Amino acid sequence: MTSSAAVVRPAAARAPPLDLIAMVAVLAALLVLAQLVPVFDKWPEALVIPVRGWVTDFFAWFAQTAKPVTRAIAWLLAQPLALVEALLYRGIPAWKWPPLPWPAIVLGAALLGHWIGGRPLALLCGLASFYLALFGLWPDAMQTLAIVLVTVPLAAISGLLLGIWATRSRRAERVLNVIFDVMQATPHMAYLGPVVILFGFGQVPAMLATLGFALPPMARCTILGIRTVPRDVIEAGHMAGCTPLQLLWKVELPAAERTLLLGLNQVVMQTLAMAVIASLVGASGLGQKLLFSLQQLQIGKAVEQGVAITLIAIVLDRMTQAFMRRNPQRIAPGTPWVRRHRYLVAFGVLVVVTIAAARMFPALAIYPKELTLSYGGPINDAVRWISRNLFPYVKPIRDSITIWLLLPLRDFYLFLPWPVVIGIPAMIGWHFGGWRLALLPVGLLGFLMLAGFWTPLMLTLYLVTSTTVLCVIIGIPLGIWAARRPLAARIINTVCDTLQTFPSFIYLIPVIMLFQTSDLSNVIAMLAYATVPAIRFTYLGLLRVPQATVEAATAAGATAAQRLRKVELPIAFPEILLGINQTIMMALAMVAITALIGSRDLGQEIYKALPGADTGRGLLAGLGIAFIGIIADRLIGAWAQKRKKELGMG
Repeated sequence: MTSSAAVVRPAAARAPPLDLIAMVAVLAALLVLAQLVPVFDKWPEALVIPVRGWVTDFFAWFAQTAKPVTRAIAWLLAQPLALVEALLYRGIPAWKWPPLPWPAIVLGAALLGHWIGGRPLALLCGLASFYLALFGLWPDAMQTLAIVLVTVPLAAISGLLLGIWATRSRRAERVLNVIFDVMQATPHMAYLGPVVILFGFGQVPAMLATLGFALPPMARCTILGIRTVPRDVIEAGHMAGCTPLQLLWKVELPAAERTLLLGLNQVVMQTLAMAVIASLVGASGLGQKLLFSLQQLQIGKAVEQGVAITLIAIVLDRMTQAFMRRNPQRIAPGTPWVRRHRYLVAFGVLVVVTIAAARMFPALAIYPKELTLSYGGPINDAVRWISRNLFPYVKPIRDSITIWLLLPLRDFYLFLPWPVVIGIPAMIGWHFGGWRLALLPVGLLGFLMLAGFWTPLMLTLYLVTSTTVLCVIIGIPLGIWAARRPLAARIINTVCDTLQTFPSFIYLIPVIMLFQTSDLSNVIAMLAYATVPAIRFTYLGLLRVPQATVEAATAAGATAAQRLRKVELPIAFPEILLGINQTIMMALAMVAITALIGSRDLGQEIYKALPGADTGRGLLAGLGIAFIGIIADRLIGAWAQKRKKELGMG
């Protein structure tokens, strides 16, 4: 009986048509008002508040005032970075000390992989590292890796401490959650503007921007991990006489280890993604090379560099995931130190042997350029062949979709009066969460309008809406298919894992190859990056439908299609909504990246602000993207919560 009630309850709980009629009437009245009163159609330029200039002036003043502090911070961070760079690729010329030989790092990576995950991971780590040397990318890869190796511990420790603070103070948790929401919704590139003003260009500013972007996931996972420690475990710690500090370090954190390691995995991936984007503020490495190759349309080189970045991401991701699953080895008491730390000893021997061998054989110190390979030439030939033979067929399709679908949608968004754009999410917020939720889009979107960012905002909404609709059309059927077919699930999940490992830059390469630069290119790049959550959450939502409910529907005579449409999808709908929420977030994150291939939205505003250090323009545009994400998150979250209550699940 309970299962049947869960199935029919949503139909009885649907919003009455009167609500919809009232919303339509209000929107119609706003449209009429916009036609009668011009100020309610387009906000006059004369009434724009110069917030952008104020922010730029403030950062310029603050940079001068805080120069001693910023210089001290930069010097402190430069020391560990210089040490890691010296070990990996720079050496210490003043002392005539060379860096570690490349075989030491390649074999050391394989050794670390074997310690964490066994032979398969060792093979992956060794081959991926050797790729960097074989294709002449070693110095650039080591520069990128140096930033990652220094930033990850700093971000992990900072996030851990902030997360612990949040669990000890409800007020701190509320404040930090708001800050983390904004930080995680703000695109990568928006971090670069303030950092450039305060610290200039170079490796250290890139590291600071990366640190700020990678910190929130660790803090959130720390909060989640400590909050979900079973109560009886904490009570056992109290009964054992633990002080609060002992309870934290010896009970709560060990019990939350899995969640903390998940946070570390996210820190590693976010750090690598940001380290690549930080090339825009002068960070040397693979990101800088890839950016240059894309700007010069050297697709072959871009593919080689993109594969290198992807391999580093895959290796770091697999290492952290394997470490999460790793069971600690039991070592018998009295075991000699050498046997207890045999991997560390083996690495020490490896370093000594390779350094000695490199003195006799220079090819072991620096991989000989004449032995490097390249497949960039054939790829360039393939791109030219595609441009010459396939593009004449692709171009009409691209132009047709752009002219008949995308441009009319763009013009429609630009036509909409500002009260309608602000009123729609406000009314949705009022319907699902009351007046407080209704005021959120009014305040955030109204601020962007008053600050003079209305047209870039509408162009961003146009691209994100187009992408989200396509992601839903593609992702939900694929998620349903995966939930129905185990073989399809394995294939689709493997593809999703691979797509999530790619840094966002990589998606621009095939898009440029096939479609060159256009609105459709932007949408397709965003689509490839943002479809995965729609697939995954649909798949997981359907798997979590109670089996008893499915069996009750089958016993009632429902066909497979009826069972899916009337039982499973309604129950899985809250999780599907969360997948759509994540899709919107990833599409917004990609907005700033597609600016590199010629979009005209808020992402382009961020990109244009970097060369001139126009901090106000870049920061406000980044906040604009964050505001869209926050509004979408709150509205969809309220909708999902309401559906859970209707289903008796929350």
